Amino acid sequence: MSNQLFTNAVSRIPQKTPPIWFMRQAGRYHSHYQTLKKRHSFEELCKTPKLAAETALGPINEFDFDVAILFSDILFPLEALGMKLEFNPGPIFKNFLKSDNYQELTSPEEAIRHMEFQGEAIHQTRDLLDNKKSLIGFVGGPWTILSYAVGINKGEFYEEGFHNEFLNKTLYEKIFPLIKKNISLQLNSGAEIIMIFDTSAGSISDKEAYEIYSRDIYKHLIEPHDGKVGYFSKHPFESEFFMQEMNNSETKLAGIGVDQNKTLSYWLNNTNTGFIQGNFSPEILSKPLDDFKRDFDEYIGQVESISEEERTGWVCGLGHGVLKTTPEENVHFFIKKIREVFR
Repeated sequence: MSNQLFTNAVSRIPQKTPPIWFMRQAGRYHSHYQTLKKRHSFEELCKTPKLAAETALGPINEFDFDVAILFSDILFPLEALGMKLEFNPGPIFKNFLKSDNYQELTSPEEAIRHMEFQGEAIHQTRDLLDNKKSLIGFVGGPWTILSYAVGINKGEFYEEGFHNEFLNKTLYEKIFPLIKKNISLQLNSGAEIIMIFDTSAGSISDKEAYEIYSRDIYKHLIEPHDGKVGYFSKHPFESEFFMQEMNNSETKLAGIGVDQNKTLSYWLNNTNTGFIQGNFSPEILSKPLDDFKRDFDEYIGQVESISEEERTGWVCGLGHGVLKTTPEENVHFFIKKIREVFR
């Protein structure tokens, strides 16, 4: 790894200053991104490696984050499998996946060839990135990708959810194998850590089913990559399985991303290995500057009450991604203040 602060956090080495990165740090709130979007479509920014690198470098150059993130989207694996996808501005599928069009999907072995633009984007981002910065990649969580594919929030599969036979067939025959290959592609291209972003996992409302799903993520996606993969989901059952894994000295889990529903001390005190990334509210970050500063000072006071030893593993960030309404001055203030207080 290139950034020492991030290396220390991943390895759970005590340090005064945490590394900082935000989900969606290269995005719609940022003038650099908006300037690029005036000349290029979202798909062009993602699929043209030179442009993807330029987009990823924007927040590094502007805000001095410690970690750059591959600029892409979690849904391109579905396009690689054969689903027609466009962004206008959000993702739109020509047809949702159903049992009667399942046979039209390609194999994971064929689909991964259509994802090679991500590997080249990582290469080009690394070439431009300061050697003291780290670079991570990401994939969507299998259930999140499946949810988009079938339109699970539209109601047809919502009641059965994880127990639906067709959903399980798609999940384990197509999506899990392709995401595993996608993780390997990004790691082999130079990404240091891959984050699995599973924002729809909370729709697996059955705790036992979520436990089974979590174990399968660990078995199929995390364990084979030997400490190079982290996991984030939005508040399903407190990520209990992954917290337990982080207390296992033999774990292959790099770390977890966490939201703001629990305090940072809760996550740090209940895990022994790997990093804890996130925890500050994106909604607070998007407030007018004076209101944001007031709430931010309260948050910092809570973190200051945690000893340096207890803060081991902390990667400073947000409970989810940067909101498009976030003022850039808030991001500047956030990073400057964290480094002033924890130095």
